[in-house]
Amino acid sequence: MNRRDKPIPWYVWSMQGPGNCIMKLRSLILLLVGAAVVTAWLFATAARLQALTPNWPQRTVRLILPLGPGSGSDIGARLFADRLTARWGQPVVVENRPGGDGFVAITAFLAAHDDHTLLFAPTSTFTAHPILHRTLPYDPRDLVPIARITNTLISISVPASLHIGSLKELVALARAQPGKLNRASITGALDLVLSGFLKGIDLDVAKVPYRDPVQAVTDLAEGRIQIYTSAFAIVQSQLQAGTIKPLAMTNGTRAPTAPDIPTVTQAGYPELAFDGLVGLFGPPNMAGELREHIAADIRAVAADPSVEPRLIQTGQILNPGGPGEFAAAIRDQTSKLAAIAKALDIQPED
Repeated sequence: MNRRDKPIPWYVWSMQGPGNCIMKLRSLILLLVGAAVVTAWLFATAARLQALTPNWPQRTVRLILPLGPGSGSDIGARLFADRLTARWGQPVVVENRPGGDGFVAITAFLAAHDDHTLLFAPTSTFTAHPILHRTLPYDPRDLVPIARITNTLISISVPASLHIGSLKELVALARAQPGKLNRASITGALDLVLSGFLKGIDLDVAKVPYRDPVQAVTDLAEGRIQIYTSAFAIVQSQLQAGTIKPLAMTNGTRAPTAPDIPTVTQAGYPELAFDGLVGLFGPPNMAGELREHIAADIRAVAADPSVEPRLIQTGQILNPGGPGEFAAAIRDQTSKLAAIAKALDIQPED
């Protein structure tokens, strides 16, 4: 080994002069301080990212629905559940809890006290509750918006055997035969809007209550009820079979899958206009960071190009939004329903 290749002992470096030693010591100190600062920043960043993207879910996630199988919300929930299962690495299961004007599902959801149990529901299920009921088994403020997901297409349909083709013809028939026609609708806001409309133009149409309003489509097809307001998905099979006739959509725009069906505004009855909002809700103690985290995953699933065509086929339109957007849309809908109730002097029942 050549003498020049040998390492220089520390004492030789120290003999090169005190100035050099001090400069090297300062450099070493600065290097150590810099490393400590970078390490602290990395730990802080990791902690912040952990807070923003929590380690959730850790077990099976339940989506509780206030409607039965076959409804637009049910089909949409199962479509999202499949993709969220793959995304989250945990099972996402759908539980149908119809009946009780939506109270069955809502109370089951809140009773769980669990951030792995969520409510997947149309806002029309509960926005009318404070208007229609004097006392409630839950606090509406406990339904915490997580994400808006879709707008459900909502139709007003009659039996094909009634042989009418427009809302104006239906109104004329109900006026000519007071008390002879029956009606049904999905519970909550849709029923309030229809009830208010009928009262507003002084039509006597009897309401037929259903534990699961989805089942009413069979009675509609067989002529036992004459007016049915529901998600368009519920009546699509009967429409294809030729047993029912959708007269109009309550939505603001025509349905992409049924462009020949006018909106209620186009049909001359704008007071029936109502967009069906569907979204996800969490329990009252759910952290804002977790809600944003779930909403981001909902948006990611909605961006999947295979999702929108499937939803359109089931009578829904994608309309994803975060917690703030969803909460604002619910406030607007609630205000509209309150105005309808006030104008028509609808009083809550005990």
